[in-house]
Amino acid sequence: MKQLELVKPMEKNTFEKIANHEQVVFCNDPATGLQAIIAIHDTTLGPALGGTRMYPYKSVDEALEDVLRLSEGMTYKCAASGLDFGGGKAVIIGNPEKDKSPALFRAFGQFVDSLNGRFYTGTDMGTTTDDFVEAFKETNFINGIPEAYGGSGDSSITTARGVLHALEATNEYLFKNNDLGSRTYAIQGLGKVGYKVAEQLLEAGAQIYVTDLNQDVLRQIKTKAKDTSGEVHEVESNAIYSTNADVFIPCAMGAIINDQTIGQLKVRAIVGSANNQLQTLHHAKILHEQGVLYAPDYIVNAGGLIQVADELYGPNPKRVLVKTKAIYHSLLEIYQQAAMDAITTVEAANRIVCSVLDEQRNRNNFYSRKRRPKWNIRE
Repeated sequence: MKQLELVKPMEKNTFEKIANHEQVVFCNDPATGLQAIIAIHDTTLGPALGGTRMYPYKSVDEALEDVLRLSEGMTYKCAASGLDFGGGKAVIIGNPEKDKSPALFRAFGQFVDSLNGRFYTGTDMGTTTDDFVEAFKETNFINGIPEAYGGSGDSSITTARGVLHALEATNEYLFKNNDLGSRTYAIQGLGKVGYKVAEQLLEAGAQIYVTDLNQDVLRQIKTKAKDTSGEVHEVESNAIYSTNADVFIPCAMGAIINDQTIGQLKVRAIVGSANNQLQTLHHAKILHEQGVLYAPDYIVNAGGLIQVADELYGPNPKRVLVKTKAIYHSLLEIYQQAAMDAITTVEAANRIVCSVLDEQRNRNNFYSRKRRPKWNIRE
């Protein structure tokens, strides 16, 4: 009997891959070695906003896939945070440890400037504020710059504050008490955000379990714990998933909730700052079935975005604090809506985002000769 041949699905070409995006720009400057991609997903709410990461991608296709995924996520994050910005992102192909130069970032700044205000950008993984001080010499469409240059400073502080508000909302929903110190937490990653979250939880008197590849930060957090009423316990990298804690706080890489890890979880909730924590949307349904409350990452980690977006209107720390506190109420609304409709928290959050975008599309049909005040931003 003749065996049936398996027909491989046709691979999408570049135009099919970018079909859901408004604009994708490939930036090439041989003189500086710059190879970058800027992706603008949706500008319904306003100019696209998103950071630029530098990473040694194995191929242009891999870089394109990453920037498309990240820029779409920024649309959702901006809409959910009540910001008048759309979603965009940029990636630079290269090793941030050895391929950087001031000239490269000035060249990148020229490409950003050529978009004439359709895209604002700043730091992300592999890039620093110093890099964008160079880009700022070529374009005003940069945010998240140092205070010395008129910016709002370190956005990881605000991101961490947003995570803490999300933890308070989660505790309120699950335990009817938003106190941080009475719960236990498993924190994956003690980077710029994770470390600040860990510090605040220790100061609140919480018991935390932490893992990180960097032994120095592990020593630092243990030293910090001695000056607080909290406790810290170090666990192995893979053991963090099976830690018996109330809440898991992923603050490192994405796609960590997957087929290999999801069955190990013993926590009541997942509330972290890492982007794209779920490997697929199917894993949100599995968490729902397992009774693990999942806080959509683009709600939890929006604090930094709120700060850099606000910076474009002129830095105002008090205004940023007010906007960041709204994460608490937004997350409670999502939890309640998901329970009411018997859907996952991701579905509930996405519905809210789609509603915001649809409402704005209707408003955008109203012609006005003058620029609206909400878009009177730095250019």
